[in-house]
Parts: sequence; C-alpha cells; structure tokens
Amino acid sequence: MLAGVRMVAFIVIAPPFSSNAFPLRIKGMLALGLALAVAPVVTADYVSPDTGGFIASLVLELVVGAVLGFIVMVVFSAIQSAGNLIDLFGGFTLAQGYDPQLQINGAQFTRLFQMTALALLFASGGYQLIIGGLARTFSAIPIGGGIDLAAPLAALTSATGQMLLSALQIAGPLIVVLFLADAGLGLVTRVAPALNAFSLGFPVKILLTLLLVPLIFVALPNIVNAVSKAAVDGFAGVR
Repeated sequence: MLAGVRMVAFIVIAPPFSSNAFPLRIKGMLALGLALAVAPVVTADYVSPDTGGFIASLVLELVVGAVLGFIVMVVFSAIQSAGNLIDLFGGFTLAQGYDPQLQINGAQFTRLFQMTALALLFASGGYQLIIGGLARTFSAIPIGGGIDLAAPLAALTSATGQMLLSALQIAGPLIVVLFLADAGLGLVTRVAPALNAFSLGFPVKILLTLLLVPLIFVALPNIVNAVSKAAVDGFAGVR
C-alpha cells in the first residue's frame, strides 16, 4: 500500500501519465501493478509500525511521490515552454486557449509540442526510463524512511533553471530569425514610411514560423531523449 501511494502520487502529476487521455481507472491499475512489481524490494527491510506510524508513512509517501512527479513535470515543461516562446514571437498567442486534455494553457505550437513530446515518449520507450528511475527511488528513499526537504528543493531549483535554459535552446534559433524579421521591417519603415511595412509583420512572421518549425521537429526525438534522462537524473538529487 505504501509503495502504491507513492506510485499514484507520481503518476497523477508526472507526464506522460498525467494526461487526461488516461482514465483514472487505468492510472490506478498501473500504479497498483508497479507497486506489486517493486514490493519484493521495498519490503525486504521494512518493519511495520503501529497504526499511527503507518498513517504517517502514508502521508510521507504521498509527499515523496508528488515531489518526484513534480520534478519530472518541471523538466518536461521545457518542450512546452519552447512552444510557448514560438507562439509568443510568431504572433500565435491571439489563439491561446486551455486544453483540458493536456491540461495546459497555450496556443497552437504550445499544444503541438506537448502532444509531440508525449507521443515520442511512448514511441522511443522514454516512459520506461522514467518508470525505471521511479523504481530505483525506493532504494534511495526507503519506504517510511523520510525525506530531507533541502534535497528536493535543490533538485527543483536545478530542474527549473535547466527547464528555462532548455526552452531557450530549443526555440532560440527561431526566435532570433523572428527578431531579425522585426528589425528588418523596422528598417524598411524607417527608410520608406509610406510603405507601412509593419502591416506585413504578422503574415511574414507566421510564414517564417511555419517554414522553420519543421527544423525543430527534426531535433525533437533527441530533445525528448535528453529530457527523459534529465528527469531520471533529477530523481538522483532527491534523498
């Protein structure tokens, strides 16, 4: 039960399992199956406490699973944030809306990047890497063994900084091109004000975005692979 509570808290928060495309019944069955799989490892040195201690252990495992899931969610937010930056600089934010399926608020490329990342996670087997990392956390953080809050906070801080840097690295080349397009239109307007070149701003940036985004999609499989490994490394920072 203690292992299952950690698994449930993780699956509810961490991608790709947190998507509403997975019914709650499936999430519960997956958590139960994973808990049974790791039971021989977690019960080896476990000593059952009294009722009060067991309830405290349940709460502790809920916190541990939520922290681990949140670290994975922060790391994978890099891809979503890259799409958000492309929407912002490409002029797509006017079509922003909430997607209840993916549970994100963004425009076209924000949702497209998130859906592509989730699909690549399953196609490349990255989800197995995440589950394997979660199973190894039972050795680093034994059942009912407690958790040092300083370690997860440091891991979250590092994951947040890495997320922002990764988002800029993914969307950076396209952002530079769109910035240069704005600068070029500004120079044209400065030289010939009568042309009103800024009226072409939105069509030009949308065209450039549609032409250059496929180049980012070519690199997305390697990006998702690197992000999956970074998420598993984030588990190692929690003790």
